[in-house]
Amino acid sequence: MRRGSSSPTWSWPKSRGEEMSREERPLRVLFLCVGNSVRSQMAEGWARALGKEKVEAHSAGVLAAGVHPLAELVMREAGVDISGQHSKHVEVYDGEEFDLVVTLCGEDEACPFLRGEGKRIHRPFFDPVGSEGTEEERLEAFRKTRDEMRDFLAGLIERYVD
Repeated sequence: MRRGSSSPTWSWPKSRGEEMSREERPLRVLFLCVGNSVRSQMAEGWARALGKEKVEAHSAGVLAAGVHPLAELVMREAGVDISGQHSKHVEVYDGEEFDLVVTLCGEDEACPFLRGEGKRIHRPFFDPVGSEGTEEERLEAFRKTRDEMRDFLAGLIERYVD
């Protein structure tokens, strides 16, 4: 059993009739926020980059607002390309099972909910979309969220995967 988690009682198909144990397959993680345009997209990108083949990352929101161009830009600055990701509504994942479901909404936001098994973690992050100021000040807000997200994801992956 992995430190800090309990192994699910179900397992995934390996191939015709065979089952994969949790240790044989990637950790399935779903990141949820409101618009699925910045925070959950950054989390998905970081999880893929840091977790490599050990993490299967997904993201969704109550809105599918499109990936924010400044989120793409600041992630690219950090060496993570999220340009191939796209916004999804949480209903896309209804009925799917995840090992972890991580909500990233701020304290004053209504986070989406997904039925199903899996450990639930709530870690609020500031949403830089509403940041005001110069272009550089707005970019700094996105970078701050990006860097905090990286640190959080590195710790999450270390705890549940390594």
